[in-house]
Amino acid sequence: MASAWWPCLILALLSGLAASGFPRSPFLLLGKRSLPEGVANGVEVYSTKINSKVTSRFAHNVVTTRAVNRADTAKEVSFDVELPKTAFITNFTLTIDGVTYPGNVKEKEVAKKQYEKAVSQGKTAGLVKASGRKLEKFTVSVNVAAGSKVTFELTYEELLKRHKGKYEMYLKVQPKQLIKHFEIDVDIFEPQGISMLDAEASFITNDLLGSALTKSFSGKKGHVSFKPSLDQQRSCPTCTDSLLNGDFTITYDVNRESPGNVQIVNGYFVHFFAPQGLPVVPKNVAFVIDISGSMAGRKLEQTKEALLRILEDMKEEDYLNFILFSGDVSTWKEHLVQATPENLQEARTFVKSMEDKGMTNINDGLLRGISMLNKAREEHRVPERSTSIVIMLTDGDANVGESRPEKIQENVRNAIGGKFPLYNLGFGNNLNYNFLENMALENHGFARRIYEDSDADLQLQGFYEEVANPLLTGVEMEYPENAILGLTQNTYQHFYDGSEIVVAGHLVGEDVNSFKADVKGHGAANDLTFTEEVTTEKITLWNRAVPSTFSWLDTVTVTQDGLSMMINRKKNMVVSFGDGVTFVVVLHQVWKKHPVHRDFLGFYVVDSHRMSAQTHGLLGQFFQPFDFKVFDIRPGSDPTKPDATLMVKNHQLTVTRGSQKDYRKDASIGMKVVCWFVHNNGEGLIDGVHTDYIVPNLF
Repeated sequence: MASAWWPCLILALLSGLAASGFPRSPFLLLGKRSLPEGVANGVEVYSTKINSKVTSRFAHNVVTTRAVNRADTAKEVSFDVELPKTAFITNFTLTIDGVTYPGNVKEKEVAKKQYEKAVSQGKTAGLVKASGRKLEKFTVSVNVAAGSKVTFELTYEELLKRHKGKYEMYLKVQPKQLIKHFEIDVDIFEPQGISMLDAEASFITNDLLGSALTKSFSGKKGHVSFKPSLDQQRSCPTCTDSLLNGDFTITYDVNRESPGNVQIVNGYFVHFFAPQGLPVVPKNVAFVIDISGSMAGRKLEQTKEALLRILEDMKEEDYLNFILFSGDVSTWKEHLVQATPENLQEARTFVKSMEDKGMTNINDGLLRGISMLNKAREEHRVPERSTSIVIMLTDGDANVGESRPEKIQENVRNAIGGKFPLYNLGFGNNLNYNFLENMALENHGFARRIYEDSDADLQLQGFYEEVANPLLTGVEMEYPENAILGLTQNTYQHFYDGSEIVVAGHLVGEDVNSFKADVKGHGAANDLTFTEEVTTEKITLWNRAVPSTFSWLDTVTVTQDGLSMMINRKKNMVVSFGDGVTFVVVLHQVWKKHPVHRDFLGFYVVDSHRMSAQTHGLLGQFFQPFDFKVFDIRPGSDPTKPDATLMVKNHQLTVTRGSQKDYRKDASIGMKVVCWFVHNNGEGLIDGVHTDYIVPNLF
C-alpha cells in the first residue's frame, strides 16, 4: 500500500536480530538502549530521507534508508515502514553494493500467498499488514554481508483528503537510533495558491524544532524541511539514543475564490468542490449505543464523556434521540425531540445514568433508530429542510436476536432505503469491523474504529465534529455525457463543512468547449446550483495540431509536457514553463455598455531575465539588458509632460515623459509606473518597423 499525502508513517530499521540469536520480532528494538553512535548490532543506519512532492492534493512519497554492515560477519537487516491505510505502494527496490533488485507490487490477496511461499523458500519478501489506528506495516528483511551497503527505497502515493478545513500530512517518526543524515523534505504545489502552511513535532521542544525545521509558502508553492543534526536527535546531551519518537504533522489549505476548481492534466480532469460560508443544514440524529456487558467500565465511561461533549455542540435547530441496545432495546424518548436547552439538560441526565447490561442486539437497535427517523419525517416532526443521520457505536458482535451479519445488513439497507447515511463506530478490536464497514458504506456512510486508549472519548468527539455541520444534502456533480469517460463517484448524501468533494474523469474529443460542470444540492434555505462552464470567449491551448478550448469563466489548471497553464476565473491566465519563465495574461474588463472601449488582454512577463539571449519579438528584444541614455530633459508641448533625448541602438530619439499602468498584481486598478514614451510607433527603438510584428491571424 502507498500514499499521496502521509497521514502517518513510522520508520524503524531493525538489524542483526537473527545473527545474534534473538527472535525476529521487530518490537525488540523499540526500547531505548545505549549503543555506539549510529551503530546497532554492527549495522549503521547512516541515512534516512522521506521526500514528498504534493501536487493538487496528490502526494508522491519516497522513503529511502541506507545502511552499512560494519561487523565482521553477515547481518540481517529489516526495513519496517508503517503506511497510511488509504495509501498504495507503487514501487520498492533493494540495492546491495550497487546492484538493484526491484520488487513486484501485487494486490493484497495475491501478495499474501506469494509472501508465504517466498518465506517458506527462504527468499526475501515484504508484506503489508494492518497496524494501529491509521497504519499498515510494510516489512522486508535481507541478509547483508560484512562490509556491504544496503539501500531500501519505498515509493507510495495517496490522495489527500480535506479534514476540518485543512489537509493533514501526519508522520510518526521512530528510527530508534542516531542517524547521521535524517531528513524530511516536502514540496507542495497547489495551482489555487496556498493559504496556510504549518508543521509541528510532538517529540521535540519548540526551541529545538525551530532550529531544525524550515517552512515557507508563497503563491502556489510551499516547502517544509526537517533536518535535525546528531546533537538535536539525542535524548540528552550525552546520550547515544534518539528522541525522534513521535508525531510530525504538516497542515495546509488552499485559496478558494470560488466553490469549485477544475484542473486538467493530459486529457483527464479533476473537479475539487468545497463551498464556504453556507448556512448549516439542521440535522436529525439517532444515536444507537451499545450498553451490553462488554461495554462495562472505562469504555462506557468514555462513551458517556464523549456524548456529553457532543450535546454541548448540538444546535437548537437539531433533533435527537438515544436508542440503547443490549439484549433488548430501550429509548430516551418515544420520538425525536428538538435540542432545546431544556431537552439537552434532560439528555445529559439520561446519558449519565446509562448502565451496562446483557447481550448485544445490533439488529433491533439499528432498526429502532432508523424507524424513528423515518417516522419523524413522515409525521412532520422535523423541519422539511433538515437531514437525518444514524450513528451507531458497538464494541462487539451481535449475539442475540438476528445475529447473521449478512441478514442484519439486508434489514438495515431495506429500512434506510437510501434516504440517509449510517455511520458505524467500532469500539476496540473484539468485533467484526469488516461487517460494520460494509454496512456503513452501502448506506452512504463510513465506519471508524475507536481504539481503547485514554483518548477514546476524544476519538468519538472528533468523529462527530466531522459530520456535525452539513452544508448541502443530495449533492450531484453533473457533466456532459458525451465529453466524459470513466467518471468517479459524483453523488453524495452530504457535503460537510471543512471537507471537500473530488470527482475525476477522462475528457474525450479534441475540443472541451462544451465542457460544463454543474453541482446541485439542497441547502438550509433553498436548492443551490454551482456551475463551471465554457463560453464563446475562448482560450485555446494547442498541443501540436490538437486544440483544447477554455473560457475566462473557468477556474482551470492544465499541466502537460512541462507547460503549466492556470486560468483564474475572470482575472488572468498564468503560463509557466517548468522552472523557467512565467507569463501572465490579464483580462481587463470595462463597462459592458461603453460606446468605445472593449475588454482587452494585457501581456506581462514575470521572469524576463530567465529568457534566452536569442529571444526576440516586439517584447522579447527588450528582455535582456541593453545600453541607453536619457538626457537633455526640456519642456514639451504639454507643460505637464517634459520631452527628452534618448540615445539607443545608435539612434537619437525624442521621448516624452508619461505614465502607464502595471496590472500584474492588481488587474482592476493597477499600479502607476512613470516611463518615457517613444514616438512614431517605436521607430528607432524596435528592430525593424512595427508592421513587422503584426500578423493577420495566429493559426
